Amino acid sequence: MPRAAGPARAPREPADGAVSLLVVDDEPTVRELLCAALRHAGFTAVAAGTGREALERARECAPDLVLLDVMLPDLDGFEVIRQLRERRPDPPGPAVHAPHLPHVPVVFLTARDATRDKIEGLVLGGDDYVTKPFDLQELIARIRAVLRRTHGDPSALLRVADLELDTDALQVRRAGEPVRLSPTEFRLLRHLMTHAGRTVSKAQILHQVWDYDFSGDTGIVDTYISYLRRKIDNGGPKLIHTVHGVGYVLRGPRS
Repeated sequence: MPRAAGPARAPREPADGAVSLLVVDDEPTVRELLCAALRHAGFTAVAAGTGREALERARECAPDLVLLDVMLPDLDGFEVIRQLRERRPDPPGPAVHAPHLPHVPVVFLTARDATRDKIEGLVLGGDDYVTKPFDLQELIARIRAVLRRTHGDPSALLRVADLELDTDALQVRRAGEPVRLSPTEFRLLRHLMTHAGRTVSKAQILHQVWDYDFSGDTGIVDTYISYLRRKIDNGGPKLIHTVHGVGYVLRGPRS
């Protein structure tokens, strides 16, 4: 089990513009906790509970990274990565058609810490091997490290006009000057910047930033948007805009 506590919610489909992770674990509590933590870290998370479901989800969403438990109830993690890495003829009948994703990075997550298991996972094309119990912050750091090695981690540094947000260093700068934000303000700004140029509804913001479904008062979103505006839009062109009746959009100045 992860050595951390946090809200557990049902996984969602990946949002446009964010780094998508496929989380594969047969324990629902672990799976949901991982998805919640990864969303708070700025990723999108799609979940699967079996090896066959993992192959189906990989075919559907083509994830940027797979977080893969070894001990699964049908296909184990080693067989899943074999099928992801190898191009095979489509099986007849209703069997799962394995996607061919030879370059997608895979981080194994398992209670099996024997050296031979680690070697097998890495030989098969795994990029890292994390044993349970694990620390969530360390796991997220390992995921970012793998993404940097394989993709350059497109989620690490976000830029809109003269506004920069560094998800690794947890720093924000506007026109080169540091901006001090609370953790919630940081998550809200990261969500807006990840979807820069696109309107996000208040309900979407609540779901992503606070990680719960909410159909009542959305005043908390308005409050934190006002906090951000005082810090972000105080000394330069306005970047955070209200879309009346819908939500908010962060975009650079229009020429």
